[in-house]
Amino acid sequence: MSEVEAIADLFPISSGRQSAAVQTATEATPSSHASLVEATRHGDGRAFERLYELYGPMVHGILLARVPWDDVDDLVQDVFLHAFKKLDTLRDINAFGGWLVMITRNRAIDYHRRSRDMEELPLDLAQKGQMDAEAAEAMALIRTLPEAYRETLVMRFVEGMTGPEIAAATGLTPASVRVNLHRGMKLLREKMGVMEGI
Repeated sequence: MSEVEAIADLFPISSGRQSAAVQTATEATPSSHASLVEATRHGDGRAFERLYELYGPMVHGILLARVPWDDVDDLVQDVFLHAFKKLDTLRDINAFGGWLVMITRNRAIDYHRRSRDMEELPLDLAQKGQMDAEAAEAMALIRTLPEAYRETLVMRFVEGMTGPEIAAATGLTPASVRVNLHRGMKLLREKMGVMEGI
């Protein structure tokens, strides 16, 4: 089993799960994404559903890299609701992915501002459906990495997105995604080595 598979197996939602939307995200062209944005602006609910399918894993991954596991699904809904309401403010319909990344990061920042006084339950008191302890430990390590690396790693290992899918969704170049994955894995290996040495 490769290192990539070992990390991906820690997260049950990624094991064997890759939605048809994620599989076809790279098959769709940026112009088809722009046409979906334009159709949504004109009231086409199905077009917005398709955007949700295409960009949902990216939004989920960015949030998972920043906020507690249990709050991610609600925040994904919040991000898409906000995007739907503010879609008319998007200047360049070809930049939908990057715009959505910005909204997602801002929602995560807002989450932390609102929840400063709240504390997470210890893992042993957590309800069923949360990550197991090993996955939570891996996620905690990933969250210590620089932003670009942690988001890319979560999209890759937890969401099951490929490098080209991450690039297509976020607006990053494929080379940038490869560099982020490589450097992120290197830092993660170093952190895991330090943890094992303790």
